[in-house]
Amino acid sequence: MPQPFPTPRKEMPSVELSEAEFLERYRQQFVDPAFDAVRSEIERVASIAWDGYSSSRKAPRTRKAGPGFADPDYDLSEDWLAAKAAIDAAQQVYESRERPPHLLFINASSRSEHTCPGESSKSWRMVKMAADLAEAGGAEVEILDLSRLASEYGRHIHPCKACFSTAAPLCHWPCSCYPNHSLGQVQDWMNEIYPMWVKADGIFIVSPVNWYQVSSPLKLMMDRLVCADGGNPDPTLTHGKDAEAAKTIELDHWHYPRHLAGRLFAVVSHGDVEGAENVRRSISDWLRFMKLEPAGPKAEVDRYVGYWKPYAISHDELDADVGMQGEVRNAAATLLQAVQLKRAGKWVGAGEDLTEPRQK
Repeated sequence: MPQPFPTPRKEMPSVELSEAEFLERYRQQFVDPAFDAVRSEIERVASIAWDGYSSSRKAPRTRKAGPGFADPDYDLSEDWLAAKAAIDAAQQVYESRERPPHLLFINASSRSEHTCPGESSKSWRMVKMAADLAEAGGAEVEILDLSRLASEYGRHIHPCKACFSTAAPLCHWPCSCYPNHSLGQVQDWMNEIYPMWVKADGIFIVSPVNWYQVSSPLKLMMDRLVCADGGNPDPTLTHGKDAEAAKTIELDHWHYPRHLAGRLFAVVSHGDVEGAENVRRSISDWLRFMKLEPAGPKAEVDRYVGYWKPYAISHDELDADVGMQGEVRNAAATLLQAVQLKRAGKWVGAGEDLTEPRQK
């Protein structure tokens, strides 16, 4: 018997913009005088955008969910259906054993020679060291460079809206919060990133320490991966974002599917003053909580490069630190070996068949 759902709390002030406020913000995209010749056309486009905003057209292009969904007649976003198809295809690749091992290497630094810093990051260099070793060892390698959030036009990871905290089934896998065309929350990268994680046998993350924390690009991605850990793969169950329906479903024994469980990981964190161990631990703990498995002790590294030295010579310090370079390569070799063992059926994950005594 389902428990009665608690009523969603609604106490926060309105965020709705007036037409004048909306249009003022919309026009800020076109302050370049080069747009002056087409001001009338921009005003027409702005008027259409206002109509989409005021009418809340989050997903203007939809089609029937079709077979395989709880409510096949429910209208689902074409954007979401395409993202779901990409994830399903990636899962098929992951489950296939007639291929080389596939490893995803993630550069979590936002520093790039292609924008204001004017120089590549040490994280990027470490990712390349690790990826080159894995590729030489026979792995298929994919690199996710999160610095593109800061250096490439039209790259965004929008913040998680914390649907999971209202009720787990309200958080859809993949995330259905974006794109939100009515709010201009488009060009979201996560629908391309989700299949990268799904396809990978192993994940290798390199992150700098940013103020005792992981980097901001990495944290954005981490938060948006919440849907991979207990998220709902069928938005028709909740008829989109119906919070009351989601609460009812969760209280009726939601099963919290772990969509990335069983993949292996390696983590390297590096700092210059403080926090490297805490950052490494926070990333590793997050991955463990999602039921990914550490590849081994040599696959988790936290070190300082150029400890209390000037930032201007930090790359020179990495050049000189052949021990650190060796540890990065060892982490990659450990991940590759663990993946190979697991794919051969020789990986032993003690306790992996035990029933969880409590859910997330």
